[in-house]
Amino acid sequence: MTELLTERSGRVAAARKLTRRAGRDAAGAFLAEGRQAVSEALAAGVVTELFATEAAAAAHADLLAGAPVRLVTEKAAAGLSETASPQGLVAVCPLRDVPAATLATAPPRLAVALAELNDPGNAGTVLRTADACGAGAVVFGAGSADPFQGKTVRSSAGSLFHLDVVRSAPLEPLLADVRAAGVTVLAAAGDGEVTLPAAGQAGLLAGPVLWLFGNEARGLDPALAALADHRVRVPMRGRAESLNLAVAAGICLYATQLAG
Repeated sequence: MTELLTERSGRVAAARKLTRRAGRDAAGAFLAEGRQAVSEALAAGVVTELFATEAAAAAHADLLAGAPVRLVTEKAAAGLSETASPQGLVAVCPLRDVPAATLATAPPRLAVALAELNDPGNAGTVLRTADACGAGAVVFGAGSADPFQGKTVRSSAGSLFHLDVVRSAPLEPLLADVRAAGVTVLAAAGDGEVTLPAAGQAGLLAGPVLWLFGNEARGLDPALAALADHRVRVPMRGRAESLNLAVAAGICLYATQLAG
């Protein structure tokens, strides 16, 4: 019988440190939990270590066939999880932190920058939406949620492995650099002077485009929004005060996808 690793195992203890940002930074690695995230990590060839409970290994035998799985106890798996209901399947992956300068040297047709976005669920949803709309990169500005924390990784549904991710980037110099490289920077703002349909009609969405989104509660800092080429608003016919940030991002990115 294969011996199960416990929470006291050195390998498990080292992986458990990755549930904290300081641990991720020190090790240059993060955890991907659950079938979808692990499946995408395996497909990308970036898994350096794989832990599973006996139950999870049996349930996902098709996925794990040929993979070097380390079997762990349920308690050890719970210590590697950042959820209330651990799935018992966790992969260790290297941080994919792309230098911000690449967005200016080789701009993708569509990119996203997030300024002080705090909610990890929103962060993961934006990653997933950006991937679905064909974006090449998502930039997490300084002060934003860590894209490699557990909730963000889960919310991205594997899209984290499909995009270039820039982490903790100072946005002011980045915006100047991408504009100089011919990228149109569009700041999403509820009081923007240009509507999204008008932006499409004017050819502003044709690309390359970088969309800039702000904090869930405060929106974009006016000084940062002023660095964009245009401030764009999504017209609303109803009486809602505003749109959820991830929903607004989805509308803007989908409209940009159609324009391409």
